[in-house]
Amino acid sequence: MPDMGGGKAFEVDGAKRPYLLIDVDGVLNPFGSVDRPRGFAWHQLGGYGVWLSRRHGEWLNGLAEWFDLVWATTWEHDADLLIAPVVGLPSGLPVIEFNDGTADETWKLPDVARFVGDRPCAWIDDDLWPDAFTWAEQRDTPTLLIRTTPSVGLTEDEVRRLDGFGRAQQEGMNVSL
Repeated sequence: MPDMGGGKAFEVDGAKRPYLLIDVDGVLNPFGSVDRPRGFAWHQLGGYGVWLSRRHGEWLNGLAEWFDLVWATTWEHDADLLIAPVVGLPSGLPVIEFNDGTADETWKLPDVARFVGDRPCAWIDDDLWPDAFTWAEQRDTPTLLIRTTPSVGLTEDEVRRLDGFGRAQQEGMNVSL
């Protein structure tokens, strides 16, 4: 199995490590606050102004120990080209392309569901609604949704939750690395 996202790949009896689906705006790029977010720098990327922090890259690179990192953002391939180098993520991460957009609440949900299939996953996004949480609860595979506060973005507490979920998935697979 390829090593996606810089962590050690593990697979036991066909079970694959979980995906970590990463949004940009409202997760890595806090918006809506009148104050400069602490620890963030302003960047002009692809014609848009964004606040980004290397701290997020450090956290996500640490989570790559347990997860295969995947872009799940309207930035699509531009996230890999423009955002990844600024925050310190590896290039070449998979990208979910959003073509459906037919969901009533969480518009990314149909394309995310198709992409993850029956694989465990965690999804960090500020635009998650009751339909996404219902989908997660009804899945037969472990799923963690983290809805961030858009003006704050990804927090250390949320990273701890993700780390716990990722560790539990590895332990559930009885894998020794």
